[in-house]
Amino acid sequence: MRKLLLSFVVALVGFATTAKAQTDASTSEHNFEVSKNIETFNAIYKTLDMMYVDTLNASDVIGNGINSMLRSLDPYTVYYPEEKSKDFDLMLSGKYAGIGALIRYNFVLGNTVIDEPYEGMPADEAGLRKGDIILAIDDSTMVGKNTAYVSSHLRGEAGTTFVLTFKRPATGKTMKRKITRRAIQMPDIPYYGLQPNGIGYLNLNSFTNENCARDLRRDFLEMRQKGMKAFVLDLRNNGGGLLNQAVAIVNMFVPKGISIVKTKGKIKQTNQDYRTTVEPIDTVMPIVVLVNGESASASEITSGSLQDLDRAVILGTRTYGKGLVQATLDMPYNGQLKLTTSKYYIPSGRCIQAINYKHANGGYTEHVADSLTHVFHTLGGREVRDGGGIKPDVEVKPDSLPNIAFYLAGTGRDSSEVLLNWELKYIKAHPTIAPAGEFHITDADYADFKKDVLASKFKYDGETEKYLQQLVKLAKFEGYYDDAKPEFDAIEKKLKHNVAKDLDYNSKVIRQLIEADLVTVYYYQRGAIENSLGSDKQYKAAVDLLLNPEKYNNILHPKK
Repeated sequence: MRKLLLSFVVALVGFATTAKAQTDASTSEHNFEVSKNIETFNAIYKTLDMMYVDTLNASDVIGNGINSMLRSLDPYTVYYPEEKSKDFDLMLSGKYAGIGALIRYNFVLGNTVIDEPYEGMPADEAGLRKGDIILAIDDSTMVGKNTAYVSSHLRGEAGTTFVLTFKRPATGKTMKRKITRRAIQMPDIPYYGLQPNGIGYLNLNSFTNENCARDLRRDFLEMRQKGMKAFVLDLRNNGGGLLNQAVAIVNMFVPKGISIVKTKGKIKQTNQDYRTTVEPIDTVMPIVVLVNGESASASEITSGSLQDLDRAVILGTRTYGKGLVQATLDMPYNGQLKLTTSKYYIPSGRCIQAINYKHANGGYTEHVADSLTHVFHTLGGREVRDGGGIKPDVEVKPDSLPNIAFYLAGTGRDSSEVLLNWELKYIKAHPTIAPAGEFHITDADYADFKKDVLASKFKYDGETEKYLQQLVKLAKFEGYYDDAKPEFDAIEKKLKHNVAKDLDYNSKVIRQLIEADLVTVYYYQRGAIENSLGSDKQYKAAVDLLLNPEKYNNILHPKK
């Protein structure tokens, strides 16, 4: 027995020695490959610089090489040279210095126009309105310039001033305003408020503000004091931001000392365990979290953690699936590198990354199939899965926009701008409108809009007609068309556009589109969100669930 044990120990030592030797050999081979390729890259560039027929711009050529290398990894690893430091700062903070307005190009006018001034920002304070045509910034003409060009001139250092010359279509007058640029950051909570039946609603549109958790806490407590009995947290279209803010928000609703998210990377410094550190403010109020395909990163940490801990019902559609964490590192010559350093894992232990980034052959992506995901369990034993984002407990798809609505709202080269023109006419005739939550256009208003659309000779491409044309081409190719021509002609006749009929058939959705635009003019984004709740299919489903405690509890704690 003693000899057998000794033989085992010797064998184990031999295995460890062999394993170490193999690891050392692998590391040595890797280091050699790194050195070889860096030396080759240097040699190629030096040769190009010396012998290539044209003089090379080092920043462009090597910069393209760097960007190509990073693109082969994942879309979140990005290098910012010194000259793009402003882009880097904007990426980190969401702040920029400018006038605070959404602009767009009007192809009918051939000019860039104001689309939406943000509340309380310099553009708003200067009295700019939707539809104002930007003519000049100081002595530089903006006539015919695209949005990128105009935007670059509107932005600048905070505190600097300029004179904006613009034309207001409603009056035909050309006006000038002196505007001072300042730091612009969109509010992290554009709207919150207590709705009927004691339902509190809060829209959180990003986690980039380092105070967003504090703001959410304040607004939640205010609504609870006013009688809130249940809470809807809207994270739809929230692309994420600061991880610690997500943890702080979850901490408001779950006990102290719970691990919310763990990050795991190649080096020890990237491995972190983020836990709740303070006592919660509410562990019993029913909560529904709204998510969709644009809810990503910190939104998924928040919704996924509340799901894993059985603290909230997640409702909507599957989230984006970003389970990667980035850090920023200083590079030589004042450059910055945003680098993917780890993956994160929420309380059940799952990582919800939806895409595997492969690094061979210049890099490619591979979506994680549902069949390849793994089962995990919530605190109460419910099954959840990794990969592919957060799957909601209750799936509710939003109503899709009809094709005619896309064309009416379109701002592209083929846009008729009939919707904008009618809205500007309405704004001119109505100095004020009803409160945001109550506003609706009248039947007479919609009839007037319909009249303007028909008078403008508005046209749009119907999807059914496109598919029919494709079918006709295929039938001709395969030799079936001649025999089926009468049937094709009959179908084509029935699919001919009747814009008046389409405006009537889709009037409900088109009216909601118009109302959203108009409310934004009078009450900004907060008003548009409040107004939309009346027709929001997913929000209505959340309210119905919260008003049915038995159904709500059965989702979180199903009977076994």
